[in-house]
Amino acid sequence: MGERFSIVDSPIEGVKTLQRLPRRDARGYLERMFCALELHEIWGDATVVQINHSSTGKRGTVRGLHFQYPPHDEAKIVSCLRGSVFDVAVDIRAGSRTFLNWHAEILSSDNHRSLLVPRGCAHGFQTLTDDCELLYFHSAAFHAGSEGGIHALDPAVGIRWPEPVVELSARDSAHVPLTKDFRGVAP
Repeated sequence: MGERFSIVDSPIEGVKTLQRLPRRDARGYLERMFCALELHEIWGDATVVQINHSSTGKRGTVRGLHFQYPPHDEAKIVSCLRGSVFDVAVDIRAGSRTFLNWHAEILSSDNHRSLLVPRGCAHGFQTLTDDCELLYFHSAAFHAGSEGGIHALDPAVGIRWPEPVVELSARDSAHVPLTKDFRGVAP
């Protein structure tokens, strides 16, 4: 790829790990978080229309699993700026060979990794340290009427969270388990 990123495929089509390659000198480093030119092969012509920053105080907290239904579905690039998280993408694309499979990466302030979560995948994470901060680049703006979610402990997905889940928001706790009728979202 380019000189600022190394891209690694995952077992789920479109889910990629971006290894950011900081330029270091005696002062510290400079790190590119996003580059439309260098990431065009995996990001396409989508624009970054929203950037979010989250802070989570307690180790073991899970946020997610969140997604947006078409036509407001989104791709996102997630990076950890402080602390360490177990970052998860779940394939919910109707007809996908990896439907309901999940892939996780540890993202941290030390390892300079990001996760590209494509359209048609739900996203969530668990904090592995206290005081975590994440930065998200989104290809679509949040649309409340298109919001969807899957319970983080849903047995149909079977995510093996590395820590006991100590906290979920009321919204995330309210997601009901998936049924056999769940066919996913249109790709």
